Amino acid sequence: MTHTATAYTPALAGDPAFSPESRIWIYTANRPLTETEAQHTQQALDVFTRQWTAHNQALKARAEVFHNQILLLMVDETNAGASGCSIDKSVHFLENLGKDLQVDFFDRMRFAWVEDGQVCFADRAGLEAAAGSGRIKQETEMLNTLVQTKKDLLEKWLVPFAKSWHKRLV
Repeated sequence: MTHTATAYTPALAGDPAFSPESRIWIYTANRPLTETEAQHTQQALDVFTRQWTAHNQALKARAEVFHNQILLLMVDETNAGASGCSIDKSVHFLENLGKDLQVDFFDRMRFAWVEDGQVCFADRAGLEAAAGSGRIKQETEMLNTLVQTKKDLLEKWLVPFAKSWHKRLV
């Protein structure tokens, strides 16, 4: 199912300057960022993506803080591809930023879904509880943090729980 951009879709998904095959990396924080932290993080991401290189070639990159708890990095590899070293740079950058903010951006057991017009977040136990209580229904739209391209971000970001990878966790 293809979804149009909404408040539940990151803005960078609609950036026409980036190829549909642009690579995406998604990181989920272990807690919500305050508005001040989110602004600081976005500014830091903007500086990082402007200076990000692979083998001394500038990468065409963009990043976004989404709902104060998800960070997305996007690289259009049409002219220069992200290398292992450049990906390592991004990981180290996020590790250091996380240390400064006392937040873990590498929490793979943090999940998000749309409920009553809001993006909700929970750890695995919270996800299981929400699914078990019926709060998350089969049609509840889950945020698919496993997407790897801009095209997938547009087409597979919001997935009904019944068809999502989250279902096998509960």
